[in-house]
This record gives sequence, structure tokens and C-alpha cells, in this order.
Amino acid sequence: MTTAKDLFIIAMDLEHSVGQGDLSLALAGAELIDLIGAGAVAVDGDRIVPGGPPTLDDRLMGQAAAGLTRQAPYERIEDWLWRRGRDLSAAYQAGLEEQGELKPQRSGRLSFGSERVEPVDSPARRRAADRWKEKEPVLAALASVVGIDDERSDDEDDLDDEAVTTVVAAVHDAVMELEAVRQRRTIENAAFANLWRGP
Repeated sequence: MTTAKDLFIIAMDLEHSVGQGDLSLALAGAELIDLIGAGAVAVDGDRIVPGGPPTLDDRLMGQAAAGLTRQAPYERIEDWLWRRGRDLSAAYQAGLEEQGELKPQRSGRLSFGSERVEPVDSPARRRAADRWKEKEPVLAALASVVGIDDERSDDEDDLDDEAVTTVVAAVHDAVMELEAVRQRRTIENAAFANLWRGP
């Protein structure tokens, strides 16, 4: 399992309201952090520098590695998050359903898309729960960025890798930017509705 899959399972398990866009950005960040850990990429400033071909046994991580920009100037982290993150939470849901890690929801669980699903009791779910219980710094930091378990301390302080800290900060900035876009649309829609309503 990967950090992204663990994050997806935690988001569903905790029945916390997480926007698909926010979660997709965090999943893209989790993939990038795992690629750093696998030696597939390095971070140079705000750029993603590809390394050697990684050995990955995960289909979605393989897609992430295959999508890296391999020519200078390399892709900025922020651009990667937006490009790779597009509909990524739906891709993870579909992948986990194919693997039998998700089942149709009985009631009261988080809804992703039109079909409600929940994690099955599996080794993958227990592994994600163990990482969460141990407050594993990377998982905790990414979860915090999307608003899961806000009472935790600032987990970015616990990250001992500069590249990982850079990625988590970029995910945070992207989520804030997405929220600003949502608020702007809400204001514009309200103004438009008032215009048609008239005096």
C-alpha cells in the first residue's frame, strides 16, 4: 500500500467531510512523497527532478511516475499537484473497489461520487489505521491539510525531510487556493442571483 491509499482509507474511515478536490490534491502530494522515498524523484527548489526508473508494484503510482516531466526545465510541484490531482480521488476509489478494498456502504458513511462505499476490514485498512494511530508524520501532515483531525499539532514540524516538507507546504497552498476559488464562485453566484432577482 502507498501513502495515498492510506490517506484515502483514513478519509473514508473517519467519516470526515473532505472535498474531492482537496483530497485529490493531497493524494497527488502523497504520491510525490512516495516517489521521493523510492528515489524516483528529487526536489530542487520548487521543481520535481526525475531520478532513475522506480520499481513500483502499484498501478496508480506507476502512472504517477510515468507522468513525470523528464526534460528541463522540470515541472513545478504546484503544477504537478494540479495536473496529477485532477479527479485523483475518483481514481483511487475505483482502484480500491477493483481490489476489493471497498464495499457498498450500509449507512452514514462518507460519500465519494454517486455511489456510497466504505473500506472493508482488510490488511490494507489495518495498516492505514496503524499509521494513523502512530501519528506517522507524513500521513498526519497531509490529513491535517485537508482538515482531518484538526486538533493535532502542526505536524509539518515533525517532518525531518526538507523535500517532504516542501511538498506538504505546496499541498497546503494548493488547497488554500482551491478554497479561495470556491469562495469567489459562491460570491459571484450570489451576486448573479441577486441581479436576476432585481430590486
